[in-house]
Amino acid sequence: MVHGDTRNPLTELRRGVLEHCVLAVVRDRESYAFDIVRVLASAGELVTSEGTIYPLLSRLRRDHLVTTTWRESDAGPPRRYYLITDEGRRALDAFAGDWARFRDAVDALLGGGARGGDPDGR
Repeated sequence: MVHGDTRNPLTELRRGVLEHCVLAVVRDRESYAFDIVRVLASAGELVTSEGTIYPLLSRLRRDHLVTTTWRESDAGPPRRYYLITDEGRRALDAFAGDWARFRDAVDALLGGGARGGDPDGR
């Protein structure tokens, strides 16, 4: 990050992975937006708001990565529940492989396992 730069690296990382984290949340059980936000918040650095999640969920639905069903709620209006599709599962599996390689490369650099310069790390 450049001195004086107001970008937040954590925000940018979160934005890059949030879609796949949402797919992981709805992989095994249907959830509605507030539940998804709660799970992401409990994970730690993935805290977000319902306002951020709704456009993302709409995009996932439009891209056929999730399906939705409406259910009546005991407290308030009906809720839209989301569940991953087969296409969404394939996208999540592909991301998981990409993420593992990416994470390992970053960890190696941050941990001093790799250095710039020649192939011998000098």
